[in-house]
Amino acid sequence: MSTQKLFKIIRRPEVLSKTGWSKSTLYNRLKEGLFPTPISLGARSVGFVESECDRVIQAMIAGYSEQQLKDMVQSIISSRSVKG
Repeated sequence: MSTQKLFKIIRRPEVLSKTGWSKSTLYNRLKEGLFPTPISLGARSVGFVESECDRVIQAMIAGYSEQQLKDMVQSIISSRSVKG
């Protein structure tokens, strides 16, 4: 049996629905490093990795400080590199 992880890419409207934020709040949190940045899906298309978004939302529920969230987001983004 395979232990490969399955990832789901979600678009901005679903992220906004999950968080309850406005577009401007999402973009501000991205700029501040408080939410994982989207990935490129093509020339003019981006999406968010659902599991990354869920981890940050769970941390917010758990009461992480801004600095803890920034550290977590940085760790998430740095772990995106392809491992061969």
